[in-house]
Amino acid sequence: MNFQSKKALLKVSLSKTVALCLFVCANALWVQAQEITSPDKNLSLKFEVKEGGIPSYQLSYKQKPVIKPSSLGLELQNLPSFLDGFTITNTVQSSVDDIWNPVLGEEKTIRNNYNELVVTLSQAKNNNRYIRIRFRLFNDGLGFRYEFPKQNDLNYFVIKEERSEFNLAGNHKIFWIPGDYDTNEYAYTTSKISEIPSLMKKATIDINSQWPIKELSVQTPSMMKSDDGLYINIHEAGLINYPAMYLEVDAATNKMRSHLAPDAVGNKGYIQTDAQSPWRTIVVSDKATEILASKLILNLNDPTSYKDVSWIKPVKYIGIWWEYFVAGKSTWAFGKENNVKLTDDFSKLTPNGKHGATTERAKEYIDFSSKNGFDAILIEGWNIGWEDWINNWKEEVFDYVTAYPDFDVKAVHAYAASKGVKIIMHHETSGSATNYERRLDRAFQFMNDNGYDAVKTGYVGKIIPRGEHHDGQWMVNHYINVAKRAADYKIMIDSHEAVRPTGLNRTFPNWIAQESARGTEFESMGGLNPDHTTILPFTRLMGGPMDFTPGIFQTDLSYYGTGSSQRVNTTLVKQLAYYVTMYSPLQMAADIPGNYERFPDAFQFIKDVAVDWDNSYILEAEPGDYITIARKAKGKEAWFIGGITDENARTANITFDYLPAGKKFIATIYADAKEANWKEKPQSYTVTKVVVTSKTILKQYLAPGGGVAISIKEGTPTELKGLKKL
Repeated sequence: MNFQSKKALLKVSLSKTVALCLFVCANALWVQAQEITSPDKNLSLKFEVKEGGIPSYQLSYKQKPVIKPSSLGLELQNLPSFLDGFTITNTVQSSVDDIWNPVLGEEKTIRNNYNELVVTLSQAKNNNRYIRIRFRLFNDGLGFRYEFPKQNDLNYFVIKEERSEFNLAGNHKIFWIPGDYDTNEYAYTTSKISEIPSLMKKATIDINSQWPIKELSVQTPSMMKSDDGLYINIHEAGLINYPAMYLEVDAATNKMRSHLAPDAVGNKGYIQTDAQSPWRTIVVSDKATEILASKLILNLNDPTSYKDVSWIKPVKYIGIWWEYFVAGKSTWAFGKENNVKLTDDFSKLTPNGKHGATTERAKEYIDFSSKNGFDAILIEGWNIGWEDWINNWKEEVFDYVTAYPDFDVKAVHAYAASKGVKIIMHHETSGSATNYERRLDRAFQFMNDNGYDAVKTGYVGKIIPRGEHHDGQWMVNHYINVAKRAADYKIMIDSHEAVRPTGLNRTFPNWIAQESARGTEFESMGGLNPDHTTILPFTRLMGGPMDFTPGIFQTDLSYYGTGSSQRVNTTLVKQLAYYVTMYSPLQMAADIPGNYERFPDAFQFIKDVAVDWDNSYILEAEPGDYITIARKAKGKEAWFIGGITDENARTANITFDYLPAGKKFIATIYADAKEANWKEKPQSYTVTKVVVTSKTILKQYLAPGGGVAISIKEGTPTELKGLKKL
């Protein structure tokens, strides 16, 4: 081979070597940084491993930063952490676009459309121990979780703390409640992130069984709005076998970081591989209405494995409940004594003369329910043990099967059945989860034997096992165990004082509602601010339906002559609107029946309104200010609208373009009167019937602390005759 040929060959060889080197180097860089976009291209996620092997992600919406580069990982107890030393060893991208039908819900059909990135991260320094981080990017936000595959060097581990960061792009307006391991029942504070430290003490009001977090933190769902008009909601989905997450706040840098609820010895979670964390969710939009319309959290939960769901039904109910808070004539307890045991003979107690859950009283409620078309009644205080149930950290507090001497279970069941009314069982645990679990099967069998197919559970008080928290891993598993065991008996669950929901009503559809926030009962205990229910749908209800217990018509509680000057801080019409704006397939008409009889025309809306839906339309919304929603009843040509405002009067802008075109409908409008106000004349309202079509636009006045409620049905020529067209 001559010199020129050798030179040419060498040149080609060098060229190939350089090209290979460039490919390898570029490929190495590519492997360490990945990007995906949402199906509509508005959201963009970038993941990379930074110097030191630290996993990091960032999120933008329409090229605006939502989450600036933020690190990910977990700190372990007595093992090397999952915080650094990582390299990417594999990435997989995929897309999903399908639909599914919830058992109960705001929509008959839900679209599940996302692009996914799964990153495998290995730690060479720890025998190539590896984890995966799975990202799902929807049009309405991001979900990500940690996955811990089964492997030789990763079988069991204890979480010291999760270190997922949310490095926000600005000092946003935030609607928040203090981080607390044992309660969600705080009033909301609206402020800038930077103002949280100065407001935390005032926000941490006294609540039964609370455990405020020492580190500056807020609870999720955390709702924020940026100065440039982005709405951002941070929460979690699929909370199973893991403690609930809070957000530690660095108010100087606008950075938030995950903080998990501990157990009695301070550990955060016990994991056996194969396992995964819950999803961390970030819902984002430049429209507040799209935050409320998001189904991201539901979509991230697993489909139900229940083979038969025919027994899971929506429920509209009344109950022996509100009178305990306001009337001054009723109590949960039967006896005057304040030290009882389940082995006592309760027939020998001294009756206090105020016991609410008597056979006679139950029959009165059954009659009212039957007359007005309600599905069920809740009876609280029917069972022994209420004399000393609260604040004693008592374990054997209720047995769930023994009635007080003045309540005949069989007679009440027979009477309710004869009237076509169901009874909702009540299982208050007083926080004694161990006692409840021991008695669970007997309690559920008792329900089956006596015709109860739904139960309201309660967890007021400090938890037993002592030292555990309402939001810790042990209790998270307890709530799920109760729901799963209830399904074996075809029983629906409505839990109060439980961990906030994370979309598990998809996986366990018999867990139909929860309280887990400051609900109507607090209107009798200090009141709710008029803006409270314009915030809740953006916070608490992002995770699932709430048993808010609306429908209070007698808003001035001095009416009962008990010396109370307390008032419910709404107009009567706003209480009607809640049946549409505060979604739940379990809706209570919470007031005392006599108050409904005083306002029969307004009560008609509660009787008519649906509780399960084909479609929902978020017409207008701004967190802390106002919400207007329209919904179509499940399987019926009937629509309902609810609009609410805060302490300020406003004009709601209501469209009807979701109605079938070319048809005329009768709209019954329940509106605040001009003189109405949540402080004065809250019971002043009007009821008007008009004709509407899909082209109608209504500008409706809402009083301070007020609302509007509208029922819509197709009208016959006779019904339409003489009605004014709007």
